Amino acid sequence: MQVQEGEGWRWLVDPARHPFSVLVGGPGWAVELTAAEAGELQRGLLELLREHCALAAQLMPQEAITLELERGQLWLALEGDLEAWTLRFVLTPSGGLRAVEGSWPPSVSQALVAALGALGNNSG
Repeated sequence: MQVQEGEGWRWLVDPARHPFSVLVGGPGWAVELTAAEAGELQRGLLELLREHCALAAQLMPQEAITLELERGQLWLALEGDLEAWTLRFVLTPSGGLRAVEGSWPPSVSQALVAALGALGNNSG
């Protein structure tokens, strides 16, 4: 089992818990995802961060920005300014499976993405 967690977030990988082997959580919520769903979420969050970093030089100090990314069943958003931003996601699988929406506030988002970047592609 691999546990990454900090104040207001959690990313727990337990391959023995098939099919929902990854627990993802934020302040007041948690959800179990498949390894594929968690991998897409991780890659999407890291891509949003890369886009935010690429645009940072063009933003004024207090200018807010919203970046959105949609990949199949997953929608993600990064909203905020240069210093602090909120992350949100909505997972809507096909075939009548469960759907979930989650978010991390600015106080949590940077630590979460830093930890996911350190994990590389080993999320599940």
